[in-house]
Parts: sequence; C-alpha cells; structure tokens
Amino acid sequence: MCKQYLHRLDCTKCLHSVRIRYNSCSELERISLSAVDALKILCLSKVLDFHHPHQLKDGLEGFSLDLPEHAETLEQILVDCRDTLKYGVSTGHPRFFNQLSSGLDVIGVAGEWLTSTANTNMFTYEVSPVFILMEEVLLKKMQSIVGWSEDEGDGIFCPGGTISNLYSILVARYRVCPEVKTKGMGALPPLALFTSEHSHYSVKKSAAVLGLGSESVMVVTCDERGKMIPAELESSILAAKSKGLLPFYVNATAGTTVYGAFDPLAAIADICHTHRLWMHVDAAWGGGLLMSDRHRRKLQGIERACSVTWNPHKMMCVPLQCSVILVKKPGLLQECNKLGAEYLFQTDKPYDVNYDTGDKSIQCGRHVDVFKLWLMWKAKGSDGFGSQVNKCLENAEYLYDQLKRNSDFQLVFKHKPEHSNVCFWYIPPSLRALQPGPDRDRRLHEVAPQIKGRMMEKGSVLIGYQPFGDKVNFFRCVFSNPATQPEDIDFLLNEIITLGADL
Repeated sequence: MCKQYLHRLDCTKCLHSVRIRYNSCSELERISLSAVDALKILCLSKVLDFHHPHQLKDGLEGFSLDLPEHAETLEQILVDCRDTLKYGVSTGHPRFFNQLSSGLDVIGVAGEWLTSTANTNMFTYEVSPVFILMEEVLLKKMQSIVGWSEDEGDGIFCPGGTISNLYSILVARYRVCPEVKTKGMGALPPLALFTSEHSHYSVKKSAAVLGLGSESVMVVTCDERGKMIPAELESSILAAKSKGLLPFYVNATAGTTVYGAFDPLAAIADICHTHRLWMHVDAAWGGGLLMSDRHRRKLQGIERACSVTWNPHKMMCVPLQCSVILVKKPGLLQECNKLGAEYLFQTDKPYDVNYDTGDKSIQCGRHVDVFKLWLMWKAKGSDGFGSQVNKCLENAEYLYDQLKRNSDFQLVFKHKPEHSNVCFWYIPPSLRALQPGPDRDRRLHEVAPQIKGRMMEKGSVLIGYQPFGDKVNFFRCVFSNPATQPEDIDFLLNEIITLGADL
C-alpha cells in the first residue's frame, strides 16, 4: 500500500496503488475495506525514522531490544511490533529507490501469512503435498517462459539469488567432474570460470565457498554500457587454456546490479557452444522482463542457457524471499546433491517418491517460498505481471528524460536505460564552474554520501549510491515498485537539489 498517500489522507489514491497491481475494479471491490484500513494503519508517512545503532541499542521511548527473564504483557508485545515498524525502513514506500526489491503487494503479504500459518517444510511430499505440487507447476511455467521445451528443465526455489548462482556453479562443476562429489577438489584439475566486470559479486563468493577460490574467476571486460564483450570472453577462455586451466562455466548477466545492462546472450551462447562450456544466465534482476511482451527481447538467447537465476522478489514485487534456479538438464540437481537420508527419503512410501524433492537441495529445512508467487500469479495473471514491469520501466524513462532536461544533474552514461536502473550525479552550484579533473572528482565523490546522510536523517526518500571503476560516487535509482508515480520521481529530484544545494 502506498505510504505517501496515507499522510495525504487521500483514500482514492491509496486504492489506486492496489488497482495498479490488479488492474480490475471488480477485483478491487473484493478487497474488504477492513483489509485496506489495516494496511493504512501499518503504513508510515516516512520512508524511515532513522536512528544510529547506539540509539536503538540504548532504547528509545520505551522501545528496548533487551530480552526479559519474565514474559511481558500482550500490550507491550503490540507496542514492540509497532515500534519495530516505526524504526525500520519502509521498503514498500513509493519513494524507496534504494534496493532492487521493493513494494508492498497485498496478495503477496496474504500468501506470506498463509505460509507462516502452515509452518511446514519443502523437503517431502508427505509434509508439504500442495506446496510441492505448486513448485512443480511454477517451475514448469517459468521454464516455458525462458523458452525451454516441456521435457528439458528442472529447478528449485532458493533463499536468494546468491544461492541460486551458487547452485549453477555447483551443478556445472559436477557435470564436468562428477568425482568432486566424493573425492573433493584435490581430485580435479585447476578450473576456470568467467564472468563480466559488471556481474554480481555472488559469482566470486560462490567460487570461494565451493573451494574453487575467487582467483579461479576470470573477469571479462565490458563496453561502456556495462555489457560483456564477446571477443574479450573468447580471449579470456583461450588465455586460461594456455595456462593449463580447465574452463567449464560462463556467467552472463541479464540486468546488471548497477547499470541494468544485458549481456549479449546469443553471442555468449555461441562461444559456450564452441568451447563446450556451461552457460549460466544470472537474470535475478532482469528475469522479470520476460513477463513483458514489450521488453522480453532484451533477453534474446536466454533459451540457450544451461541454467538461469530468476528472482521474482525483485521486478515481480513478490515479498522477500523468492528466488529460483532453473536447470535445463533434468535430474542433474538430484544427481549432484543426493545423499538419500533414510529418515526422510525412504523409497517404499505409499506415493510417488519422485515428489520428495528435498534431495535436490543443499539444504534440509527449506522455507516455503512458492505459495506467495503462486497466489500473486493467480491474482494478476501473466499479463498483470507484464503491465507491472512496463510501469517500472516507464518510470525509469521518465527519470531519464527529467535528468536530461535538468542542468543540475549529469547522467553517468547518455544511453537510454535498458532496465529500470538510472545512474546520475548531482552537481551542486559550487562545482559547476570547475573543469573536469582530480580536484573536481574528489569533491564530487563526497556529494552523494552527504546527501544520502541528510536523506536518512530526514526520512523523506531513500536512494542508493556507489562508485564504479574510475567513476566517483553517483546515485543509482532503481524502480521495482509499481505504486511509484511521476510525482514521486519529481519529489526525489527536488529533494536532492534541496539537500545538496549548499555542498
């Protein structure tokens, strides 16, 4: 529910934020007034009520993190719930532009509540029959959207995109060297994997966790827009072979974290085919564009991937956490991870034990992440998700156009955004007469952090910043909340100007 609308006391706009998601007045009428009122109560007018760690640890206005020896009253428990929301960050606010996952979906929240009520585990059909079947249905649906045929595909819901990417390296390594499962890394030749300089840090982290070592990851040069250069990938593979390494895996990114760039998937697939390498597509951020007829062409070639990471908790606005690893080869996840614990995975159960999917996972206990996505898909349909994605990218284009017209700002690159990422600098009056050079860069580098600090203190809006390569700190605005309107974007720019004019 859109929190900016609450402090304006405008119920029509508040209901409009629901209508954005479900696009139907008849469906809107089925949402009870009491549910809408309850969401109004939960919503806060600020994006955050910021306090430093020592302030929260010391206690504020009766809010204490200390744990008691004796039970507290129900009234105090309710106060604690209220204060936890009060001092936390309101990621559902339409002016929260800080992370790739944001928004508050009414149906998704209902799905999360039901999941917690069921309080079951996703390892066997006997304890999670409906959820296991839902997972199968959703995985098949997502595989078909990627472009795989009915008989080629497997997958599992994971606790985040980092773990999904880890699975991709795990199964790729098993495919090329299955003995690693029993004999460990000592039995293998030195391996090499490849990813772009704009890719997510989880690729190197996964290599470290899996014992390959972060130095086994070869970083491939990108063009100015942040896309992997295929010729550089080819050169890196040949260089690795010349050093006696065994290349086995390439990570291509569909929607990079900072620039929102899409690697040239078809060209990368050609190279992987030539060298017989596993091609993974990290579409954690960009996978949602597959739901849009207008934008899915940006992922052309993804159907040739051996595995795909896709996070519905990002562009599809599903409550955290909801991530999927899709693997093109059926049975490979099971072969790679199966240990057959007899207290869980008995073979003489009175049903088809192929539905005991827990041995595909590196976890034992696995949270039910599937139901909220299934319920939202029921409520929106594929078309509804597509409209939602289109809205977020329209917001990015609106911001891009506003920045081009405003001399107070400078775009990090002049190209129109491919995704909903928009990167820019605010140039305060004191720097506008300075010539480009080290002194201007040093002073500009300090601008975004200072404005961000003032934003947090005020709590009116939240946006991320970072340096990248030779570029000093710049703002990165991302859109994944369909409740965000053009007036929220205008507010963001005006707030940056107001907070940074004296710097």
